Amino acid sequence: MKSGANSGNEGKVGRSSERKVKVPKNAWIVRFLLGPVGKTVVALVAVAVLVTGGIFIHFYNQYSTLIDQRLKGGAYNATSRIFAAPQPIAVGDETTPAVIAMALRRAGYSENRKNAAGYYEIKPDAIDIFPGADSYFAQEAAAVRFSRGRIGKIVSLGDNTSRPLYELEPELITNLHDRNREKQRIVRYEDIPVTLRSAVLAAEDKRFFSHAGFDPLGILRTAYVDLKHGRMEQGASTLSMQLSRYMFLTLSRTWKRKAAEVLITMQLEQRLTKEQIFELYCNQVDLGRRGSFMIRGFGEASQVYFGKDIRSLTVPEAATLAGMLRSASYYNPYRHADRLLERRNAVLALMRDDKFITDRDYALATQTPVKVVSGAAESSAAPYFVDLINDELERRVPDHDFQANSDRIYTTLDLNLQRAANEAVSIGIRQVDELVKKQKRFRNVPFVEPQTALIALDPHTGQIKALVGGRNYGVSQLNHVLALRQPGSIFKAFVYAAAMNTAIAGGNPVITPATIVVDEPTTFRFDDQEYSPSNFEHEFFGPVTVRKAIAKSLNVATIKIAESVGYRKVVALAHASGISEDVKATPAMAIGSYVATPLEMAGAYTTFANGGIHVQPSMLALVKESGGRVMYTAKPETKQVLDPRSNYLLVNLLEEVMRTGTAAGVRSRGFLVPAAGKTGTSHDGWFAGFTSDLLCIVWVGFDDNRELDVEGARSALPIWTEFMKRAITFRQYSNAKPFDVPDGIVSLSVDPQTGMPATAACPDRKLEVFIAGSEPTGVCPLHRGKGDQTIVSGWDTPAVIGANAEIPGGAGERPVPGAATASRQVSRNSPPPAIPYKDPVMAQDPAQPPKKKGFFGRLKDVFK
Repeated sequence: MKSGANSGNEGKVGRSSERKVKVPKNAWIVRFLLGPVGKTVVALVAVAVLVTGGIFIHFYNQYSTLIDQRLKGGAYNATSRIFAAPQPIAVGDETTPAVIAMALRRAGYSENRKNAAGYYEIKPDAIDIFPGADSYFAQEAAAVRFSRGRIGKIVSLGDNTSRPLYELEPELITNLHDRNREKQRIVRYEDIPVTLRSAVLAAEDKRFFSHAGFDPLGILRTAYVDLKHGRMEQGASTLSMQLSRYMFLTLSRTWKRKAAEVLITMQLEQRLTKEQIFELYCNQVDLGRRGSFMIRGFGEASQVYFGKDIRSLTVPEAATLAGMLRSASYYNPYRHADRLLERRNAVLALMRDDKFITDRDYALATQTPVKVVSGAAESSAAPYFVDLINDELERRVPDHDFQANSDRIYTTLDLNLQRAANEAVSIGIRQVDELVKKQKRFRNVPFVEPQTALIALDPHTGQIKALVGGRNYGVSQLNHVLALRQPGSIFKAFVYAAAMNTAIAGGNPVITPATIVVDEPTTFRFDDQEYSPSNFEHEFFGPVTVRKAIAKSLNVATIKIAESVGYRKVVALAHASGISEDVKATPAMAIGSYVATPLEMAGAYTTFANGGIHVQPSMLALVKESGGRVMYTAKPETKQVLDPRSNYLLVNLLEEVMRTGTAAGVRSRGFLVPAAGKTGTSHDGWFAGFTSDLLCIVWVGFDDNRELDVEGARSALPIWTEFMKRAITFRQYSNAKPFDVPDGIVSLSVDPQTGMPATAACPDRKLEVFIAGSEPTGVCPLHRGKGDQTIVSGWDTPAVIGANAEIPGGAGERPVPGAATASRQVSRNSPPPAIPYKDPVMAQDPAQPPKKKGFFGRLKDVFK
């Protein structure tokens, strides 16, 4: 009984104890959670945590995938890079290791041995160069040794043998802009100078290298400063957070964007080193706009605003760029220089406070004015050239998106020549402005600036070495190299070339440099129309030699020569040389009245500068995919269009233009090396000229095609001369030689009044050149007497030059090189060849039968 009772009692006690468990009165939270409402809240919180955690994991993975894709495809915008031509250096060049190192850095080299482009090592009086896997060419490493400021020796590090010449890696011109018209020049962390790193850290995130992506102390400091000044002055975002926005997000101020920024920042800090994050940041920041392009990254900004490589930035320049990070448009140096100066000095103060610079550095830097480069609003030295590269890529490599791929585009551009071209245009166009401003039409009215274009190329390869398409790319992106304009008298070269070719192809008469043509007022009739041209300043010279006709650029005489040769033959030569098919066989054609572009004229003149062989201009050399596969390799497109002997005579005549003719200003301006050229004046001013190594065309005119009213000798010629004087200071173009004389060229002393072989009695005698067999025979009818002797190039007998023989172009000029290799006596019985005016109907090309005159026409002739 007791045990049973006890058992019952125990059960009652247990149930009683369960019912009477009490929670302390001060534990109300526990009581609440144990209650029905509390349990519901706990369940809801648990669900919320699970949902939030799920959302967090979802977006974390989503942004993780986004980051993976971006970093896998390359951290930077996928866009192709455009490089200049390799720059050769040679034994004897005046330079230093530092200068070569700077060129290598611009090409992407560094002192880091892991650099894919290549690396270098500077030593006392030497620099060792090691091309990398991504080098333009597979060449061996080399040691360049110096002596007394010059290259003394170039040694291959592969086989330890000497080399006379070594090519440096092509320099980067610019990145091919993407669809958003952004320009970016990638730099590596090790290439970012300490001064710029310090400026960025002081201005934006001085604890960057010590925090984990978020800076609580920085947030508190920012809040304190903002409260102290009563306004939002400070930003609390770290560099990592800013990078998250630049690379993956928009700049909208929403909670969704801020949350995404936090998630991406966490991942970037886990995946990348601090150095990698800093490098990405420096390449992604927005640093304003120039012209129609957005400037992204410090590498591009240093070129745009200071015209220098990022490694060369000074302390105040670094502080200026760092100051623009807060708002590039607000601190635009071209519009708000005062704002930027104040901001730069604030950054300098932060750098001093953070011990990045000394008090002395701070004082000197704050006294330095903000100086940014002016001129073309484009980071590259050749913006018009880059625009043409875009068009050329579409033509040469169609169906490939260069803006979405990291391809390497190697061009023909010589950066030294390009800089010379930019300088020459800048100087020369200001001189043109002064001449045009003096004209009556611009008195008391707004001045309209003339435009200009310059194109220089290697006449033997057709490679474009320098190109300027206008006076200021930021003002106008219109590329005047492609503008259709009347070439004026520079087209006359094709008339005289066709005339010289009559000695080869046949003609009646055969025209030579000594042929006499009558320069007088003349009305030409063609296709039942009359055409009455005049000469410059309406001056006529009467009977003149062909040499004088081209030297003085006589219009009437030139048309008469074209008429005698046959207009169709002249046009055929122009078309074969690459000039537009729109040029027609009419009298006006002979003096350049049909339109062509400066680029077309430059290509056409390669015929004369290249021994009669036309070379198609080119600007692309090589295109490689990012993986190294070659997509395009340039091959010269050449065509023989003129006999070398005829071409030599034409070149010799163009030399005369520079000696005594309309282009004599080239010599008076100090350009004295062997060269040939032709001025041109239509609505515009032109000059076309070349040496044995370099061809250059310059155009000056108005966009609206109004008349410039300044002849080519005073508008285009000075720009050409400024450029060529600079060009010949570079080794590749400094050894301009006299033009080669082909076999079969005859030199004969003639009287310039008659064009006949000179006698001892002739008061004025000139040594003239002819194609063998076309030289005049007989004696000067005005000064009869004993004739001279003829000198023929290519004969095997000893040379004999008559005592009364003089040099072409007058006293003081050289004899024709290569022509004095043999001699022979010539009969002196033939009259001088001449081109008097003839009715153009009778002077048609033999392929065109003369038109029959009607009754009234024949009746009219009776009374002539």
